[in-house]
Amino acid sequence: MDKLKIIKAKIIKPDSINNWLAFWRFKKKTIVFTNGCFDILHRGHIEYLSKAAKNGDILIVGLNTDRSVKKIKGAGRPYQDEKSRAMLLAALHFVNAVILFNEETPYELIKLIQPDVLVKGGDYKPEEIVGYDIVKAKGGKVITIDYVGGYSTSDIIEKISHKNK
Repeated sequence: MDKLKIIKAKIIKPDSINNWLAFWRFKKKTIVFTNGCFDILHRGHIEYLSKAAKNGDILIVGLNTDRSVKKIKGAGRPYQDEKSRAMLLAALHFVNAVILFNEETPYELIKLIQPDVLVKGGDYKPEEIVGYDIVKAKGGKVITIDYVGGYSTSDIIEKISHKNK
Protein backbone atom coordinates (compact mmCIF):
# COMPACT_ATOMS: atom_id res chain seq x y z
CA MET A 1 0.00 0.00 0.00
CA ASP A 2 1.43 3.38 -0.87
CA LYS A 3 1.90 6.07 1.77
CA LEU A 4 -1.00 8.27 0.60
CA LYS A 5 -3.42 5.31 0.76
CA ILE A 6 -2.26 4.59 4.31
CA ILE A 7 -2.97 8.20 5.30
CA LYS A 8 -6.40 8.22 3.64
CA ALA A 9 -7.30 4.89 5.29
CA LYS A 10 -6.87 6.52 8.71
CA ILE A 11 -9.76 8.93 7.97
CA ILE A 12 -12.71 6.88 9.18
CA LYS A 13 -16.43 7.55 8.80
CA PRO A 14 -18.42 7.33 12.05
CA ASP A 15 -20.54 4.49 10.65
CA SER A 16 -17.47 2.27 10.16
CA ILE A 17 -15.66 3.02 13.43
CA ASN A 18 -17.32 0.08 15.21
CA ASN A 19 -15.31 -2.43 13.14
CA TRP A 20 -12.07 -0.71 14.11
CA LEU A 21 -13.10 -0.43 17.76
CA ALA A 22 -13.96 -4.15 17.90
CA PHE A 23 -10.56 -5.03 16.42
CA TRP A 24 -8.62 -2.75 18.77
CA ARG A 25 -10.55 -3.94 21.82
CA PHE A 26 -10.03 -7.58 20.81
CA LYS A 27 -6.28 -6.78 20.74
CA LYS A 28 -6.64 -5.24 24.26
CA LYS A 29 -5.56 -1.79 23.04
CA THR A 30 -6.10 1.29 25.20
CA ILE A 31 -8.07 3.82 23.16
CA VAL A 32 -7.33 7.53 23.61
CA PHE A 33 -9.64 10.21 22.22
CA THR A 34 -9.14 13.92 21.73
CA ASN A 35 -10.73 16.46 19.45
CA GLY A 36 -10.41 19.90 17.93
CA CYS A 37 -10.58 22.10 14.84
CA PHE A 38 -6.85 21.89 14.02
CA ASP A 39 -7.36 24.66 11.45
CA ILE A 40 -3.71 25.57 10.97
CA LEU A 41 -1.62 22.63 12.16
CA HIS A 42 1.35 23.92 14.16
CA ARG A 43 4.00 22.89 16.67
CA GLY A 44 1.62 23.28 19.62
CA HIS A 45 -0.80 20.79 18.01
CA ILE A 46 2.02 18.32 17.29
CA GLU A 47 3.29 18.41 20.87
CA TYR A 48 -0.24 18.18 22.28
CA LEU A 49 -1.23 15.23 20.07
CA SER A 50 2.03 13.35 20.66
CA LYS A 51 1.54 13.72 24.43
CA ALA A 52 -2.07 12.57 24.08
CA ALA A 53 -0.90 9.49 22.17
CA LYS A 54 1.43 8.51 25.05
CA ASN A 55 -1.66 7.79 27.20
CA GLY A 56 -2.61 4.63 25.31
CA ASP A 57 -2.12 2.46 22.26
CA ILE A 58 -4.59 4.00 19.80
CA LEU A 59 -5.15 7.73 19.30
CA ILE A 60 -8.45 8.74 17.72
CA VAL A 61 -8.84 12.41 16.82
CA GLY A 62 -12.34 13.84 16.48
CA LEU A 63 -12.17 16.65 13.92
CA ASN A 64 -14.77 19.40 13.63
CA THR A 65 -16.25 19.64 10.13
CA ASP A 66 -16.12 22.94 8.26
CA ARG A 67 -19.73 23.63 9.26
CA SER A 68 -18.95 22.96 12.92
CA VAL A 69 -15.84 25.19 12.86
CA LYS A 70 -17.87 28.06 11.36
CA LYS A 71 -20.39 27.75 14.23
CA ILE A 72 -17.63 27.81 16.85
CA LYS A 73 -15.06 30.20 15.37
CA GLY A 74 -17.27 32.41 13.17
CA ALA A 75 -17.27 33.62 9.59
CA GLY A 76 -14.04 33.20 7.67
CA ARG A 77 -13.09 30.01 9.45
CA PRO A 78 -11.82 27.43 8.91
CA TYR A 79 -8.86 28.52 6.80
CA GLN A 80 -8.32 24.97 5.59
CA ASP A 81 -11.14 22.68 4.52
CA GLU A 82 -11.99 19.56 6.50
CA LYS A 83 -10.43 17.15 3.98
CA SER A 84 -7.09 18.99 4.17
CA ARG A 85 -7.18 19.15 7.97
CA ALA A 86 -8.08 15.46 8.19
CA MET A 87 -5.24 14.45 5.87
CA LEU A 88 -2.69 16.49 7.82
CA LEU A 89 -3.75 14.85 11.08
CA ALA A 90 -3.85 11.36 9.54
CA ALA A 91 -0.30 11.86 8.22
CA LEU A 92 1.02 11.99 11.78
CA HIS A 93 2.42 8.57 12.67
CA PHE A 94 1.02 8.66 16.22
CA VAL A 95 -2.57 9.33 15.05
CA ASN A 96 -4.39 6.07 14.31
CA ALA A 97 -7.75 7.46 13.20
CA VAL A 98 -9.41 10.76 12.34
CA ILE A 99 -13.20 11.05 12.49
CA LEU A 100 -15.12 14.15 11.43
CA PHE A 101 -18.13 15.35 13.41
CA ASN A 102 -20.71 18.04 12.62
CA GLU A 103 -21.82 19.00 16.11
CA GLU A 104 -20.25 21.80 18.14
CA THR A 105 -19.07 19.23 20.70
CA PRO A 106 -17.93 15.62 20.23
CA TYR A 107 -20.33 14.27 22.88
CA GLU A 108 -22.15 11.86 20.53
CA LEU A 109 -18.85 10.70 19.05
CA ILE A 110 -17.42 10.05 22.51
CA LYS A 111 -20.58 8.12 23.38
CA LEU A 112 -20.06 6.01 20.23
CA ILE A 113 -16.34 5.41 20.75
CA GLN A 114 -16.35 4.91 24.55
CA PRO A 115 -12.62 5.71 24.86
CA ASP A 116 -10.53 4.48 27.76
CA VAL A 117 -8.79 7.86 27.99
CA LEU A 118 -10.15 11.30 27.11
CA VAL A 119 -7.61 14.09 26.59
CA LYS A 120 -8.07 17.86 26.30
CA GLY A 121 -5.93 20.96 26.72
CA GLY A 122 -4.94 22.26 30.13
CA ASP A 123 -7.30 25.22 29.85
CA TYR A 124 -10.11 22.87 30.93
CA LYS A 125 -10.81 21.35 34.32
CA PRO A 126 -11.32 17.60 33.81
CA GLU A 127 -14.93 17.63 35.06
CA GLU A 128 -15.77 20.41 32.54
CA ILE A 129 -14.57 18.40 29.55
CA VAL A 130 -17.28 17.21 27.18
CA GLY A 131 -17.58 13.44 27.59
CA TYR A 132 -16.15 13.38 31.12
CA ASP A 133 -19.30 11.66 32.38
CA ILE A 134 -19.14 8.95 29.71
CA VAL A 135 -15.48 8.08 30.25
CA LYS A 136 -15.64 8.18 34.05
CA ALA A 137 -18.80 6.01 34.09
CA LYS A 138 -16.86 3.22 32.36
CA GLY A 139 -13.87 3.60 34.67
CA GLY A 140 -11.70 5.51 32.21
CA LYS A 141 -9.33 8.44 32.70
CA VAL A 142 -9.76 12.10 31.77
CA ILE A 143 -6.43 13.87 31.32
CA THR A 144 -5.48 17.47 30.60
CA ILE A 145 -2.28 18.46 28.82
CA ASP A 146 -0.70 21.90 29.08
CA TYR A 147 -0.45 23.88 25.87
CA VAL A 148 2.92 24.91 24.47
CA GLY A 149 3.10 28.68 24.94
CA GLY A 150 3.45 30.90 21.89
CA TYR A 151 2.03 28.38 19.44
CA SER A 152 -1.62 28.78 18.59
CA THR A 153 -3.71 29.27 15.49
CA SER A 154 -4.72 32.69 16.83
CA ASP A 155 -1.05 33.67 17.24
CA ILE A 156 -0.29 32.61 13.67
CA ILE A 157 -3.29 34.53 12.30
CA GLU A 158 -2.26 37.61 14.29
CA LYS A 159 1.32 37.47 12.96
CA ILE A 160 0.12 37.13 9.37
CA SER A 161 -2.40 39.95 9.63
CA HIS A 162 0.19 42.17 11.35
CA LYS A 163 2.72 41.56 8.53
CA ASN A 164 0.10 42.38 5.89
CA LYS A 165 -0.66 45.82 7.36
